[in-house]
Amino acid sequence: MNSKDRATVAALGQDTSEAATNASAQRPQRTGGRPRDPAIEEAILQATRKRLATDGYTRMTIGDVVADAGVTRPTLYRRWPNKYSLAVDALAYGLQMQREAYPPLDVDGMAPVEAFTEAVKRLDPRYHNDQAMALHGNFMGDAERQPTLFEQFREQGVHPRCAELMQTLQHLQHAGAVRGDADLDATVVLCFGSYFGDYLLTGRVAPADHADRVVAALWPSIRTDGCSASDQA
Repeated sequence: MNSKDRATVAALGQDTSEAATNASAQRPQRTGGRPRDPAIEEAILQATRKRLATDGYTRMTIGDVVADAGVTRPTLYRRWPNKYSLAVDALAYGLQMQREAYPPLDVDGMAPVEAFTEAVKRLDPRYHNDQAMALHGNFMGDAERQPTLFEQFREQGVHPRCAELMQTLQHLQHAGAVRGDADLDATVVLCFGSYFGDYLLTGRVAPADHADRVVAALWPSIRTDGCSASDQA
C-alpha cells in the first residue's frame, strides 16, 4: 500500500458508509410516476452481484440480470442507464450490507490485541458474501480490460474494508499499545492478503481461528514493550 493508497484509505475511513452509498446517490432520479419499490432494486443488485461473481463484468449481460431478478429491461433501465453504473452500485450495495452486519467496533472498550483481532476478522471478504473470492478474482481478471471499473472496485470494496483496520491500529498507536515506528501499511496488507493466501492454498473458507493466528504472528512485531501480556487479553 503506497502513500497515495494510504491517504485514500484514511479519507474513506472517515465515513465508510458514505463511500458505500456514494454511487447510489448518483442514480438518476425520477420526477413523476409511481414510487420505486426498494425490493425491486435490491433484487436487481443482488442478481448483479451474483453475475459479477459467476460471469465477471465482461461476460455479464443485462439480459441475464433481469432474468435472474425477475424484472424487465425497462424496469432496470429506469434505475440504471447502463451496465457500468449498475456494477458500481452493486459494489457499493455489497459493502453497505457488510458494514451494516457488523456492530460498531468499540476499540476503547477492548484489550488492544482483542481490538486488533476483531478488526482483522472484519477484513474477510467472504463475510456476508460466500462468492466474494470469485468476485475479487473476476475484477482482477478484468483489470486491464476495465481499468476504470477496477478502480471503482478498489475504492468501493477494498479501501473502506481496510480503513477500519487502519483506524484501529492508529488508535492503538496513539494509545501507546502499538509502536510509533510500526509499519501500519504493511500490517494492513498482510492481514487482508492472508485471506486470499489461505483461500488459494486450501480452496476453503478460512478457519474460525484464522484471525487469531494472523494476529498472534504479527502482534509481537508491532506492540510496544509496555503492552504486557496482561494488557493483551
